[in-house]
Amino acid sequence: MLQRLRDLSFVYKIPLRASVMLVGASLLLTASLIAREYEEARKDLLVHAGSVARLLATTLAGPILHDDVWRAFEIINAPFQPDAQAAAHAGELVLVMDPKRQVYVSTRPRDYPVLSDPGASDPEFGALQDAVARYSSSEPGPVELPGSRRIYVVAPILSDGALLGTLVMGYDTAMFLPRLYAIAVRGAIVTLLVLAVTLPVSWYWGRRMAAPLVELADDMAKIGTQPAADIEPGFRYESRDEIGRTGAAFRRMVGELREKEALEKEVLVSERLAAIGRLSAGIAHEINNPLGGMLNAISTFRRHGEDSAAVAARTISLLERGLLQIKETVAALLVEARIENRSLTPQDIQDTHTLALAAADREGLRFTWENDIVEPLPLPSTLVRQVLINLQLNAIEATSPPGEVYCHVF
Repeated sequence: MLQRLRDLSFVYKIPLRASVMLVGASLLLTASLIAREYEEARKDLLVHAGSVARLLATTLAGPILHDDVWRAFEIINAPFQPDAQAAAHAGELVLVMDPKRQVYVSTRPRDYPVLSDPGASDPEFGALQDAVARYSSSEPGPVELPGSRRIYVVAPILSDGALLGTLVMGYDTAMFLPRLYAIAVRGAIVTLLVLAVTLPVSWYWGRRMAAPLVELADDMAKIGTQPAADIEPGFRYESRDEIGRTGAAFRRMVGELREKEALEKEVLVSERLAAIGRLSAGIAHEINNPLGGMLNAISTFRRHGEDSAAVAARTISLLERGLLQIKETVAALLVEARIENRSLTPQDIQDTHTLALAAADREGLRFTWENDIVEPLPLPSTLVRQVLINLQLNAIEATSPPGEVYCHVF
């Protein structure tokens, strides 16, 4: 899956990356807003809870001194009344513990009955009791327990400096969820609206930005698969940025490749003409020899062959062999001059020997030749013939007479 994403065209990569960055930024922004809102809500809760705890601790001092449990119960339940001003900040649990850390009164008497040990029924209250015992301030303050879902606010209940008990107010952090959920919903809605506006724009600009790269990649893919002369760059991005400079460099490269191919063709033709030129002397010698013999035979026939059938037959035989030799030499030269390509045949290889042999004879060298090719080969005959002729001629030029040139084709 990851490899498929890497292989995607930039037409899709650019918009996708822009979308991912936008979604990631929106998520980070929403998360930071939620964290900030949580801290503000927690701070606001602690401030109002501290005020309520201070008021309740002051009000509870009288009922506790008079051991009026019912009055104390009414006081701690007052914030839960529907018309109470502090109802919005009331805790889910309020209880009063005496100096012995036993329940004096609570808003949930069934769970925490009077004179019970809350730590026995709720392990969390055991840790809370220890924290309350260590609490030394006379003002209300928060007490947080590791791993607890509640935020506790404790307030000492004092009378003339004497500790009568401790007020504990517990708030469940789940009460923040509706507020945080509303922020998350608003953030999601805003993110979707922003995406709805920016996605089409990012896709449009992404395709605009990637289009030159796609054209350039398509043009570069043609290199090596077809001649440079047949490549017509479709890249028309005119700019001095990185893409524009790359496109300009590609066009220069195509132009240089075209010049190189044209130069290679010229060099090939020049090499062929040079090889034919070097062969000319040998070809002339190869043709002059039979021509001289034929002229001598004709001269002899004129002088002595008018009345002799044997002389006439021998003259005709000499003329035939001479003409055949000239024909073979000229045929090999004509094949070498042709530029069309066809499969390499054994006769093509033998022709190179015929053409090079004249040069060896002229230099006074002995030429040993072996050819094991008996079937046509799927090779370009013109190029192979040229290579073989060049090799043989180079060997002849590098050998001093009386030497020997050995060539074995297999």
